[in-house]
Amino acid sequence: MFGRLQRFYTSIKVAADAGMLAVAFVLAYFTRFSGVFPITEGIPPPAETFVSLVMVLVIFPMTFQRARLYATNRARSHMGELFELFKATITATLVLVAVTYFIRERYSRLTLAIFVVYAFTLIALSRMFMRHLLSEVRRRGYNLKSILVIGEEELGLRTIETVESHRELGFRVTGVLALKEEKVGQWVGGVRVVGHVAGVEAYLDAHPVDQVIIAVPLEDQARVKPLMEQLALRTVDVKVVPDLYQYITLYGGLEEFGGLPIISLQGDPMDGWSRVAKRVFDVLFSLVAIALSAPTMVLTALLVRLTSKGPILYRQERMGMDGRTFSILKFRTMRVDAEVHGATMASAVDARRTPVGTFLRKYSLDELPQFFNVLRGDMSLVGPRPERPVFIEEFKRQIPRYHLRHKVKAGITGWAQINGLRGQTSIQKRIEYDLYYIENWSLLMDLKILLRTALGGFLSKNAY
Repeated sequence: MFGRLQRFYTSIKVAADAGMLAVAFVLAYFTRFSGVFPITEGIPPPAETFVSLVMVLVIFPMTFQRARLYATNRARSHMGELFELFKATITATLVLVAVTYFIRERYSRLTLAIFVVYAFTLIALSRMFMRHLLSEVRRRGYNLKSILVIGEEELGLRTIETVESHRELGFRVTGVLALKEEKVGQWVGGVRVVGHVAGVEAYLDAHPVDQVIIAVPLEDQARVKPLMEQLALRTVDVKVVPDLYQYITLYGGLEEFGGLPIISLQGDPMDGWSRVAKRVFDVLFSLVAIALSAPTMVLTALLVRLTSKGPILYRQERMGMDGRTFSILKFRTMRVDAEVHGATMASAVDARRTPVGTFLRKYSLDELPQFFNVLRGDMSLVGPRPERPVFIEEFKRQIPRYHLRHKVKAGITGWAQINGLRGQTSIQKRIEYDLYYIENWSLLMDLKILLRTALGGFLSKNAY
């Protein structure tokens, strides 16, 4: 029921946005060609206008979806939603212009400019109206479904919080039944514990309940069977929340295989077309980057050769996707005997560096050969920075979920790096940023990270 209502609510928002986009496009067309503005290149034929409208109705909702404008976010304010809508509208417009420029004849640019203003205004008004309408409906208590939660521990609390965060679906937790007698009368997530689980039938007889959610911890699973036998004699909807949240790490969830329900505790964040798209993006962008940086790399190679003895390139073992090791390429910035006494992490004051090496590290120029690692498939342009295996074993023991960063390819730059987490900064914080990137990955996010890196993200006080 939750999923159906969520999909229904989302479909209403998509349909409303599509309607506003169509109205905005038609208004922009008539505004442009009604005589207010001079017509210098003629009026576009109906077929071309229709194709442009179809592209709008495809590109804009897809962009809004990627911007999570169709996801439920009760904590997002009115202004926050408007700001996200504005950013997504600009992004969708740029995509539309790019597609019309490269694939077909350019449509009237003034019409598109007017359309953007109309589209943002109409969709913003539509979103605000829907928010107000839902708030008013909820305030008056119409069409509410009551839920009884069985379980007062952490799982019960999380269930209550999840239901409350989706109030637009019309569900309310009206009570909690506890497994422990001493919990009766207390409060869980703002909801009163109204009784003990042994009295479930008496409670259902006395109170109207539309749905029962069983949120019992693993150690009490033996109590679920007799409870289900009692509830099977009633017409109330029954849902069970499996106590596996503490084991779900990355891209977990409920799946179905041939009609068999399977709970995935840990999944692959990039698979299928997502992996193909990221690889194509990496190869194309790396080829361009190598071509543009070739003069800089040649000059850097000469400086390394002329100012210190030893090879130009330095190869170092790093760990990448699925725990596989590879040789990362860098311009050598230290003396050849820098690690004769074993591996040591770089520091702000490191006597092992050459004079040229200090300059290269400060401006991250020593990382340029890693574009060849990307072409070889060892790395990606964007991802968690790879660490040396000698340090990883220690990190894995100290930091929970550290190993999850190896579910994707290591990157030349990443979400942690553009937020200043380089060098001897907090490993714990870096892992949080890496996992945030993996869980929220998109090509648009990769492009954003690369842009911020190019605009100065490679310059950091922690770059040494």
